[in-house]
Amino acid sequence: MPGATLCRMGRDPDEGDAFVFDLVDDDAAAGAVSADPAGSRAVADGVAGVVGVSLADSSEGTGPAGADPAASGSAGRRRRATAQVAAVLAVVLGTGLAVEGLRDHARIERMRDIPGGVADVSSPLEETWAWRGAVGPGGGTTDVAVLGDVLAFESDGELVALDPATGEEAWTVELREDAECGPTASPIQGALVTSSLVCLQGTGAEREVVVVGPRGASSAPRALDATDTRRHGPPRVGPEGTVLRAERVGPLSAIDVAGARCTDGGECTGTVASGRDLVLRAEDAATGTERWKVTVPFRPADATQCARTFGGSWSSSENRLVFSGMLAPDAFGGWAVPDRIDLNGCGIQAGVTPGGAVLGAELEPGTGGVTSLGAGRYAVTRFDGVVRATLHAADGDVVGEVTGYPLASRATDEAQPAMLLGVDEPGRRLRAYGPDGTPRWDITLQSGGQEFLAQVGDTAVVTTGAGSVRGLDLATGAEKWLWDGPDPASGGDGGYFGGVYVAQAFTDGESVLLLVESDAGGALGLVALDAASGAVVWDRPGGGEADALDPADADPAGQGVSGSLVAVDGHLLEITPGGIRGLG
Repeated sequence: MPGATLCRMGRDPDEGDAFVFDLVDDDAAAGAVSADPAGSRAVADGVAGVVGVSLADSSEGTGPAGADPAASGSAGRRRRATAQVAAVLAVVLGTGLAVEGLRDHARIERMRDIPGGVADVSSPLEETWAWRGAVGPGGGTTDVAVLGDVLAFESDGELVALDPATGEEAWTVELREDAECGPTASPIQGALVTSSLVCLQGTGAEREVVVVGPRGASSAPRALDATDTRRHGPPRVGPEGTVLRAERVGPLSAIDVAGARCTDGGECTGTVASGRDLVLRAEDAATGTERWKVTVPFRPADATQCARTFGGSWSSSENRLVFSGMLAPDAFGGWAVPDRIDLNGCGIQAGVTPGGAVLGAELEPGTGGVTSLGAGRYAVTRFDGVVRATLHAADGDVVGEVTGYPLASRATDEAQPAMLLGVDEPGRRLRAYGPDGTPRWDITLQSGGQEFLAQVGDTAVVTTGAGSVRGLDLATGAEKWLWDGPDPASGGDGGYFGGVYVAQAFTDGESVLLLVESDAGGALGLVALDAASGAVVWDRPGGGEADALDPADADPAGQGVSGSLVAVDGHLLEITPGGIRGLG
């Protein structure tokens, strides 16, 4: 698999000689590995004289902010291989299970480099470290980002990055007044990986922007010119090191609200027949150079989507036109996460990729939406009539069509997932498609509320609104196993925690870890299922406090979690407003 680290043993040594292994990145190993170990460095001093190990040079450059994340990830893989080689060789020499041990090592390394992948969930998770402090920009949100191989977030006037293995602060960046850093997202959203963070900070004439790279290096602050705000709109944090600006364009005479009205109480009737388009501009945060500019056309909209309270997260109050009561046909809003920008407002609804491709602008507002499918894929879903979706690549090109609401797996053991599901609840069908929309299989839908939890090996793991979890054959859709909680014959009630909702899913390439919540909103719990058989590997129901990570609330037995989970560099972290802890 691309990005994995392979270990190759040389020819059989003579008795008393050393075993020699070469560790190489598989994407650099299409040809033979050089037999000459010159330039390699020895590791695992504890087995010196017994084992010789050679590694490609893993010297680490500091690099500027926004440096190539792939290069950073490659260095990280080599560092991890160095640290773990002794454990791999212990398996080889102590038990003789060389092939199995090396395959397990390769799997672990591969999962570290898959977004959301976890190195190992084969045994009950215990707290390994705890960091206590405010997490997120405030207001009860716990938005974070995965920046290189660290977890980054705002905390009490600083941008903090934690080493996921130890909980130590890898670096901090002091922020000025009114700072806003991003793109970040809630752990539940899943799209957390970013190559850099953009921070808008300061007030008034001192408003500025800095870009922070994976190692905490910051660009020189760039003053935000008030002229740009007047010309292009107020600045907002964007993906891939950008500052976004948006504004309505065109003459006011283009607005037709004759058939629409909103009262002071917010009750709206009628339709806004025409209005002004929206222009979205992305500029390089460090230099101010325009990267791209796109226009989202106005489409006739129901007046309920043209109230002053709708889509108000972007525009400032002074650039909204209020026609009657709460009717504001120029109002719009938007937000950015690492893999897309969502825009909405009166006559406006679209998604925009980080590269500037506009998706879904042809939809009548309120009749569909844009979702990310991971790995640079997107879906524009239409809800009017038969639910269907158009699949798009990162550049906006159409790659396929599917029937039903498209779902990508929340967890996978592949960098490029091989399948997505289409849920057609009115038609009682669950359909599988390839990444390009090629039909794979079509089965009867067992119940509503289907979710695609994981794709692991040759198994697709799905769940229903009733709380059952099923393993389906990835190739045919045939049911391989069903997990519905404890067996009633053994004293269970056939429903794990009663009824459950699966909030998050992770995998180590063998087991699927589920974060579940009872249907009554009770305590969170964890359960690990073998992906191939559905057997319970381990489980821990309930426990934990919901709002803070405090010594008095500590859960030393690891009986439960109280927040959302994030996988960073193969490590699983629990995120709460009051702190973060490592689980392993």
